[in-house]
Amino acid sequence: QCIKFRTMYSESEKRGTVTSASDNRITPIGRFLRKYKLDEIPQLWNVLVGNMSIVGPRPDVPGYVDLLKGNDRRMLELYPGITGPATLRFRFEEELLAQVNNPQRYNDEVIFPEKVRLNLEYLEHWSFWKDIAYIIATVLPGFTKLIGLDRKLGLVSEPLS
Repeated sequence: QCIKFRTMYSESEKRGTVTSASDNRITPIGRFLRKYKLDEIPQLWNVLVGNMSIVGPRPDVPGYVDLLKGNDRRMLELYPGITGPATLRFRFEEELLAQVNNPQRYNDEVIFPEKVRLNLEYLEHWSFWKDIAYIIATVLPGFTKLIGLDRKLGLVSEPLS
């Protein structure tokens, strides 16, 4: 059981599981926490107690893990993480979803499959040094871009169809 800050009003999940930047289910304090990524602080506790790793796929909202079929289920072999290739590739996911007509559909048809692909690639090509690079990319995104590490890790945001 992972702990986290509540950044949305109670029972918000009844109105959908995909969140865009303009989502009115986010509390004012939650908006601040999300903007500055302060909502990630409890994840450090989750790492310390062994419920999460620093690098790995983000825990998904209930229901999405049930959509994994066949080889895609291998992703579940990984401990959930604070950061990783899919987290970094979709660092601004809420803003991206705010720009599309149907955020739920875009998430289901474009973002979620791409996250699965990135997480499987991470599983199949894991290395200690890549984990270090993902941590650097998380903590120092400007530096990562400056030295081209974002391109080497495949984190450059290309438009998705």
